Amino acid sequence: MTLTETLIHLIEIGSVTGNEKELTDHLASRWSDRPIARNGNNLVVGASGDRPLVLLVGHLDTVPYQGQPPAHLADGRVNGVGASDMKSGLAVMVHLLDDSDIAEGQFDVVGLFYDREEGPAADNGLEPTLDAFPWLGEADFAIVMEPTDLELQLGCQGVLNATVTFGGRSAHSARPWLGENAVTKAGEWLAMLHHRAPEPFLVSGLEYLEVFSVTTAHGGIARNVIPPSFEINLNHRFPPCFTLEEAEHRLREIAQPADEVVVLDRAPAAPVPEGHPLLDRLERATGAPRTPKQAWTDVARLTARGIPAVNYGPGEVAQAHQATESVAAANLDLAMAAMKRFLTEA
Repeated sequence: MTLTETLIHLIEIGSVTGNEKELTDHLASRWSDRPIARNGNNLVVGASGDRPLVLLVGHLDTVPYQGQPPAHLADGRVNGVGASDMKSGLAVMVHLLDDSDIAEGQFDVVGLFYDREEGPAADNGLEPTLDAFPWLGEADFAIVMEPTDLELQLGCQGVLNATVTFGGRSAHSARPWLGENAVTKAGEWLAMLHHRAPEPFLVSGLEYLEVFSVTTAHGGIARNVIPPSFEINLNHRFPPCFTLEEAEHRLREIAQPADEVVVLDRAPAAPVPEGHPLLDRLERATGAPRTPKQAWTDVARLTARGIPAVNYGPGEVAQAHQATESVAAANLDLAMAAMKRFLTEA
């Protein structure tokens, strides 16, 4: 199969979060001549030997369908659910693991395919797989093949989600002065966030943007009742110059006008692996620019375990989660050639 044909086939095997088994089964049956370890719907292809260990990392799941047509190639683009995020990366991983030159090269190359990345952070399959196979933690380098537009996207932002609550007092809507409207009480604060510009931070020569975003809001109990409570989800994306504790302090400062702030989940940012020889080698092999990862990815989980990790993949960032998701077929060939140079050339 060509890379494009492989990608179309992977898209055809639906793997919405929580339904990855069929795709895991398919990949597990693909390699009869390679060591394979499985943990639920998570798959490790290859083994560690006496060569430097490089992990190729990718999640199997996609976001839900949005009425897309079946996977197909049109005008040089592969269309379908997960085409960019991240089955294009999976297709390249599959072909890299199939390549005999890479298998005989100077690295032990292991594919790590995992489930539930697109769902709640606590359900992500990467952590339990790293726990199940501790030798993976000895890897010299990891490449997470998420969409990066063929850029070397280094580090990643951390993320916090908090419920920010404005309290009020219910009353009949005909006599609002007898109560306190929790929704309008939040108005000035919401307007401040609406006009707040992203704040740039320079980390290892790369500019990350700190942002605070309201993503959900719930308030009111009836059309004729003054709302006594207004709950808002505040999403905070922070650069790798802040620890989780520092980021939470900044979020609480921003949310000061609220009556209550409860942090629901948190994930740390990932540092840039400066001065790492395999990063320098990957940069030479790809010719890709170094850019900041203006999002959270599982490089954070890997680096937290002492595995230097970067993001590099053929998917297009702007296409991720779109109802019309697609990827340029040429990107697959470019990523494949670059990764093969990285893994084989002296």
